Amino acid sequence: MDNDGPYYDDFEHGMTIPPLPAVTVTEADNVAYRMITGDQHFASADQDAYQRVSGSSEALVNPGLVMQFAIGQTTNATRKAIANLYYRSVRILRSVEVGETIKTTTTVLGLSDAKPKDGQHRGKVWLGIETSTDRGPVVQYERCALVASKSGSPGHSSEIPGPSDPAPLEGLTELVPDWDLSSLTPTGWDLGESRADAMRDHVDLAPSLARMTFNQAFVHRDASASIYGKRLVYGGHVQGLAQASLSRLLPGVATIVAWDGCDHVGPAFEGDLLEFRHELKEILPVKGGRLMRFEIRGSTTNEQESSGSDILVWTPIVFAP
Repeated sequence: MDNDGPYYDDFEHGMTIPPLPAVTVTEADNVAYRMITGDQHFASADQDAYQRVSGSSEALVNPGLVMQFAIGQTTNATRKAIANLYYRSVRILRSVEVGETIKTTTTVLGLSDAKPKDGQHRGKVWLGIETSTDRGPVVQYERCALVASKSGSPGHSSEIPGPSDPAPLEGLTELVPDWDLSSLTPTGWDLGESRADAMRDHVDLAPSLARMTFNQAFVHRDASASIYGKRLVYGGHVQGLAQASLSRLLPGVATIVAWDGCDHVGPAFEGDLLEFRHELKEILPVKGGRLMRFEIRGSTTNEQESSGSDILVWTPIVFAP
């Protein structure tokens, strides 16, 4: 595949994108991810705690980091992306342990021309993704990106679905790991209650996360490739900070089993100050703990303003005591 592509008009329905290298995940990757996001996820930070709740003799990879690698390994398809529009139907099929090697397959599910803007032709590319290790599949999901065209609008008109509707929690119970969370203290959080994280945080080390996860999108490394005239922060970086915020407000969160969606409704840039609001939408008791559906909104702000514009709507389903 051309190092300068693919552009929108290079895609064909059903094509499989040549893969990026597989990655053997180490404890150093966990540490680097924690350094970039501040995620306090206990089970990937404390090996003894993970072994106690899971019965494993190994160490856990942060589920957020698994998703970052899974996304980064799809970006050979979106090097010329203008923006990532959304993720849908994310299913984290099982936990990944340190030492496993992650590889990702990306297939074009649909293409649809978008209206040109400022003379730039572009189109929506709908991608189906499966990430696996030698122990089998670990993540399945879809994403939709807006990608620049090189030579006009080729006339694609696939029916591309929008963000996914909330999946019934009863249908996600098979994704819950066989862990015992009874030693953890449940966090009292009422259904429908919304909590704002008092700790705002700023975006930094954005190119480091992009490079670490093999993210190939030009706009995350080269300001001249961005319509904003400055380097665009990878949306998964904002989602990673949202998960870090959840780990502070819900310290017993054991893992993430699914996302209803992850919608990037505004851009983020290096140095932005972000704040997050978390609303508990649904609870289902399951063996060993609870499934909890959250809607998490991230917004930009600054030291002089108390709130700003939403740039992220993320709807994870988590396993917690």
